Amino acid sequence: MNPQAYQADIAKFEKADTQVLGISVDSPFANKKFAEEIGVDFPLLSDLNKKVSKLYGVLNDDVGVARRATFVVDKQGIVRGIEQDKAALDPSGAHNVCMRLAAGQAVASRSTEALTLREWFGLL
Repeated sequence: MNPQAYQADIAKFEKADTQVLGISVDSPFANKKFAEEIGVDFPLLSDLNKKVSKLYGVLNDDVGVARRATFVVDKQGIVRGIEQDKAALDPSGAHNVCMRLAAGQAVASRSTEALTLREWFGLL
């Protein structure tokens, strides 16, 4: 995920009734400072214990960091889209899935053994 690109397109996501969240393995304090420095208004959540990153399959255990990834999770907590690595930097793929969901179009669910964001963070 490229937070600044998502912030630049925030109006598009809001029009699609979408909440953008960032999740990082950094501390809440580091995330807050980072968000302020780059001008991001959407929440940056901390996965300091790396549980969410591991459950979503993006944790690189060798170095203890999460790979870049974007997950589109619908209001029922079902993963509807996944963008990883370089593709996750561009918000257009995630935005397209969000627009299809907002329009009531069918979007295939993506299998994951992970907890949903709702279960983990009590959000969405």
